[in-house]
Amino acid sequence: MLTEPYKIKVVEPIKRTTREERYEVIRRAGYNLFNVPSEDILIDLLTDSGTSAMSDSQWAGLMMGDEAYAGSRSYFRFEQSVRSIFGYKNIIPTHQGRVAENLLFSVAVKPGYVVPNNIHFDTTRANVEHNRGVALDCVIKEAYDTRCRLPFKGNMDTEKLRRALAEHRGKVPFVMMTITNNSGGGQPVSLENIRATRAVCDEFGLQLIFDACRFAENCWFIKEREAGCNAKSVSEIAREIFAMGDGCTMSAKKDGLVNIGGFLALNDDKLAEECTNLLILVEGFPTYGGLAGRDLEAMARGFQEVLDEDYLTFRIHQVRDLGQRLLDEDVPIVEPVGGHAVYLDARRFLPQIPQREFPGQVLACALYLEAGIRSVEIGSLMFGRTENGKEIYPELELVRLAVPRRVYTTTHIRYVAESVIEVFRNKDRLSGLRLVHSAPVLRHFTARLEPLAG
Repeated sequence: MLTEPYKIKVVEPIKRTTREERYEVIRRAGYNLFNVPSEDILIDLLTDSGTSAMSDSQWAGLMMGDEAYAGSRSYFRFEQSVRSIFGYKNIIPTHQGRVAENLLFSVAVKPGYVVPNNIHFDTTRANVEHNRGVALDCVIKEAYDTRCRLPFKGNMDTEKLRRALAEHRGKVPFVMMTITNNSGGGQPVSLENIRATRAVCDEFGLQLIFDACRFAENCWFIKEREAGCNAKSVSEIAREIFAMGDGCTMSAKKDGLVNIGGFLALNDDKLAEECTNLLILVEGFPTYGGLAGRDLEAMARGFQEVLDEDYLTFRIHQVRDLGQRLLDEDVPIVEPVGGHAVYLDARRFLPQIPQREFPGQVLACALYLEAGIRSVEIGSLMFGRTENGKEIYPELELVRLAVPRRVYTTTHIRYVAESVIEVFRNKDRLSGLRLVHSAPVLRHFTARLEPLAG
């Protein structure tokens, strides 16, 4: 049996609530778990972003942060740590990943431009569309079959990509690849597929940019699953991946093991200069990028810690254990289990609720009512949209149970499994929701809903 490869030095109490209390909380929140105060959550699986427990070394680094406005020692330590893994020439710190996306897309995406990706996540898509571009998903078709156990379901469909680049020639600023593929169930991308994608980019003279926020988990899957890679270290695989790219965006709030921070890394000097000029306008001087020096110190250490293979092995197996416990009780999930989360297949879980009634959101609310567990819907509420008066629904209707890094114990994970199984046993009692308020962009963050019945 695997045990946690760390011991606990600091604890935070969590509050238990009654079902009646949770009902009042979710009702006041407009059946949107983003609106629920964290003190009313028992187990918080809303996101793995910014929710990691930092190490004693990272906390020590906070005390060593150099808060100089320009040329901070902490920046240079951060830069060295990043370059040792990613290898890119220009390292631009930002306070989180979506700012890195915003800088890149604001400079490179013009109205009508098309940005291909395996699958864009919510903020990536929103930043493309905010600049009046088109976010085009080119993932392999197996990604949409939640029961398919292909080992690399995050892969790019390179033929679809090639057709898209030919069709939109002159209107594609670069190709993106998300590792691991969050919207597709946290599924990894293979080295072979990255090479093939690189070859397609070379055919069309385009840069390949990674969304690298869960790069270490993707590297672990390559080491475990891809022929010829078992003898390589995770660090070696990471360097091999990024050598095939021209840059990356990074939310360090995932595989940087920090609570805030990110960066944009680019080899293209001109593009980097334009992004840096925008950074100065909106974030601050290039050697702090909207962050305190102590945050740069924590990131520098976190990027090295996340490559520890004992940590990664436990991390992946903790999530895998949750998924297997659900599969043992026939709970429908995305298979195989990905790196950072277990994804419930809400369409199979709640077949009686059509997508127009937000089955994923119904399921997320039911889990909170049952057990005080917060998850997030990745389906009709997050990705549904209206085109020419017609509602367009995503192919996947999921609920993500995102496991924070180094936070919850095996007992917590087993409690989550038991709670999901209990909701599944009583699934026929659940009915749909209707939307009563929504914002024009990223509506799932602030939407308010109400039950259709009861």
